[in-house]
Order: sequence, then structure tokens, then C-alpha cells
Amino acid sequence: MKIKADAKNKVAFNNKVDFCIGTGRMGLALQKEYYEELKFTQEHIGFSFIRGHGLFTDDMAIFQCFDFDGVRRIEYNYTYLDRVLDMYRSLGIAPFFELGFMPKKMASGEQTIFYWKGNTTPPKDYKEWADMISAMLQHCIDRYGEQVYDWPIEVWNEPNLPGFWKGADMKEYFKLFEVSYKAVKRVSKRFKVGGPAVCGIRDEFWIRSFLDFCLKKKLKPDFVTRHHYTTEMPERAGHYGYQILSLPEFGFANLKTSRDAIDSYPEFKGLPIHITEFNTSYIPNNPIHDTNINAAYLAQQLSRLGDVNESYSYWTFGDVFEEQGVPFSQFHGGFGLVAHHCIPKPTFWSFAFFKKLKNFGEKCIYRDDSTVIVTDGKGGFAGVTWNLSDKDSVVDIELTGKAAKGEKFTLITETVDEKVCNPLKIWHDLGEPKYPSDAEVEVIKSGSNPLVESETLEAAAGGKINLKFNLLRFGVKYFTVNPLVFVGDEGYDYKKIEDVSLTDLRNPKKAAARKAEEEKKAKEAFKKFQEMAKKGIKPPFPGAPAALVKEAKKPATGKGAAKKK
Repeated sequence: MKIKADAKNKVAFNNKVDFCIGTGRMGLALQKEYYEELKFTQEHIGFSFIRGHGLFTDDMAIFQCFDFDGVRRIEYNYTYLDRVLDMYRSLGIAPFFELGFMPKKMASGEQTIFYWKGNTTPPKDYKEWADMISAMLQHCIDRYGEQVYDWPIEVWNEPNLPGFWKGADMKEYFKLFEVSYKAVKRVSKRFKVGGPAVCGIRDEFWIRSFLDFCLKKKLKPDFVTRHHYTTEMPERAGHYGYQILSLPEFGFANLKTSRDAIDSYPEFKGLPIHITEFNTSYIPNNPIHDTNINAAYLAQQLSRLGDVNESYSYWTFGDVFEEQGVPFSQFHGGFGLVAHHCIPKPTFWSFAFFKKLKNFGEKCIYRDDSTVIVTDGKGGFAGVTWNLSDKDSVVDIELTGKAAKGEKFTLITETVDEKVCNPLKIWHDLGEPKYPSDAEVEVIKSGSNPLVESETLEAAAGGKINLKFNLLRFGVKYFTVNPLVFVGDEGYDYKKIEDVSLTDLRNPKKAAARKAEEEKKAKEAFKKFQEMAKKGIKPPFPGAPAALVKEAKKPATGKGAAKKK
């Protein structure tokens, strides 16, 4: 089927690819590898916000409690918080705060989750919890100023799952939300606060119950949060889990239930939904995260997640992540867009392509389940196309603008597929080294970037520009078509380089004949030189070899020259 995209069209497309990105727990931000992976991500994509767990866990050391002369004393330590936030700001990114987990000395129980033991029980003293939140936000305002009011705040993470909130106790979570909401708003009503950050299980019921509670308590959440993963239960094998990918439509339909539930309340209709986590798999050891399959699947997700959601935050930017412990290998199915040693995975480029699309032009003129095309309003077009299939395909596009017949355009394509951008396969073919050498890392990196190609096109009648791409299975391609503005330099002829340089290589017989003719002329010139020399005539003279002319022009030296003087 031919895709027809006219610059006059206007198609709805909410591209929020760069709003927020996920991260491993906040304490990991103190690691060098974490910084390097985030820096690389910001340089190539550039997200506005970053969200993760662990703001209040003990490795961040914010909550300090001790007894002094029999009196319970509380202090707050912002040393690590400041280091992390300073680093974020240096990379042009700000926190999307997730309020959690529970400091051990504030926790009402011993239940923890993950390798790093995040406590998931309610506070034993809600006032201490509220005071800690308010004090932390005030500290941020004092240190960073007005920008802090723009940092979104989410209360807890996945309280509908018993591992993340003791007993998945809805009533207790709603109490936590109310106390947290008021603690934030007492610092400033300018802050935006939301929840309930649910995932998977009974999500619509939780969202409706959450809104019922807010109505009852006269709370006005600024947004609703939820998560979005698209795989079935894992099949375990050693350190890894393998899962069936859900049909995309199932996930999109589920997201629509949240939008419909919120909009069924007149008081909350249109309230923004932030997807504060999404990915294919919800486990940090599914090898699909490292594949071209993931890149193509996520390209389609990025084209549609903005339909009913204000934003969507990929979980996560990098593989510095320890929920199930320290990873055992270079590639290990980690959530990240970037693998260790700052090696971008194929999915990284899906995000980079959609960011380029956003920067190119806001007006979308075509969108379906495999292609998005925008225009810059100046005669240029850009698009992302993907093949979410295990069979190769051909993409046939007709762009229509205001170009005159014969007007030239430059087509640039960037391709990510299993042949040209597949670091996982290179690593596999190297023997899957768990801890690759520097040389092996460089080889893997060399195959982790898109293939860039170019072509000059001419517009047909009616301003039509025709493109045709071969797209391998699970391939993703970004393309731009811009009016060709030729500058050039005096005497530079791109075509002539080849025409002149390859004259002999293309016609060896003619080259041999020319060479023989040149040798014949050289012999005749030398013979003439000998004859002229006998007559006492020095070069230059017509037909004299260049070397002899040069020799004759040298100034006299030695004893003969002195006598002559």
C-alpha cells in the first residue's frame, strides 16, 4: 500500500517522547557509570524529567533519627540529595519526585523489596513522614529557586502490588496520599502532586477508588499516574526471564480504560495522566530489552501513547540498575536504553528518532501503525517508519508539497535493523563475554549506531516526491526530505572526481595505448634534446623534458662557478 502524505493535512499526534525517563534508585546516581550513561542519553535525546525509586531510602541518608539524653531527635541530611540534583541540573534534567520508600527508622514494619531492601511499610508516625517531605521540598526551593515548583511529585510506587505496599492496603495508601498531598501543598500550592502510580492488577478499580477518596476528602490531585507494561508472565531460565509480547492493541485498550474512568467524573474530567513507567517487559532480566524487536515495538508505542496520556516515561535510561542484584553480564536484559560502557541499544534510537521528529516540526501530516510523518512548513518533511513483523517489507511513500516539477531535494535516512545496528548480535558472535575487554567493547560499539545514507530526489508534477525503502524485519528508519540548497566551490565537480580518476580503470586497453603514445613522445623529445645539445643549445627549448629544463635552470656552483665570477 502506498502511503500518501500531503503537507496540507493535519493529524493529531501528541509527541511527548522527551518529557520523562526512568532511572534505577536515586542512590545509584552517585556512580560514575550512571553519570556517563545519563550524559550520553541527554546528549543524544534530552529528557526534561527523571523519575525513580529510593528518594527516602537509607542509602540517600536524608532521614536521620537518634536519641540524645533520652530525647528522640530528628535531623535531615541533604548531602547526597544535593549531589544528585546538582548532577541532574548539569545535564539539563530535573527530578519527577517519587515519594518513597520508607526510611528504616521511620518504618512501621520490616517488609522490604529488591536487592537493596527498600522498605515498603507505612510510617509509624505520619507526622514525621509529612515533616520530612515538607522540609525536603523547602530545602530544594532554598537551593534551586523557582524552578523547583515545576518538578512533579508522585506519591509512592505501585501500592496495588503487595510487594511495593504492605498488603496492597488501599485504605492505608489513601491515608499516605492525603498526608503527603497536604505536606507538599503546605509548602506551596504551586507544586503539582499525583498518584496512585498503579500497575497491572485491578488498575481501573484502584483509579476509581482513588478519585472517590479524593472527592470525599476534597483533595484535588493535579494528575493521575499509572504504569504500562506489555508482556505476559515470565518463563524463568537461569538468571533470565522470557515473556510473550502482548498484542499492542490490548495495552492501548487498557490505557483507554483509565482515561474513561477519570473522565466519567465531572470534577476530574480531562485530568492529565502521566505514565510514570512503561516498557515491554516489567522484569530487569528479559533479553528482549536489548533487541531490535524491542525497538520496533516501542516505536509503535511512541506513536500512540500520547493519544490519551499527558506523558510517558520509559523504564529506564540505563543499565545501572540493581532491583535483582548487580547484573552478571554486559548484556543481561536490563531495562536501559543504554548498556554498560555507554553502548546504545536499538531502542535508544527509536527514542532519538522520535525526538528528532519533534524537533523537526510540530505539524503531523500522516500517522498509522507503522509510520509517522511531519512537516516543518518550509517544504521539508521528516518521518519515522518501522516494521513490527518478522518479515521484511517495502515502504512506499508519496509526499505532496508546493515543490515545482524538477525541484531537487535531499533525502537522508538513518536505519536501525538487525544487520546494520545490532550490538547484541556482535556481542553474541564474540562469544557473549560477560566482561568484555576494551577491544571487544570498541567492536560492539562500532555496530551500535544507525546506518546513514543519502540520495538526491526530484519532485514530480504536482509537487509530489516519491520515496521507497526496504525495511528489514523489526527495522526502524528515520528520514528527512529537504529542499536541496547547493553551494559548492569554484572548480569543484563531484561527478568529475569519478569520471577522471577511473578513466584508465574503466578502459585498460585505451589506457595501455595512451601509455605507449606517451612513451613514444618521450623518446622523440629525448632524441631532440640530444640533437640540440650537440649544437650547444641548452634547454629550455620546445619539447625538452621537464626534468632537463629544471636542471638547466639551476644556478652554477662549485669551482667552475667561482672562475666564471
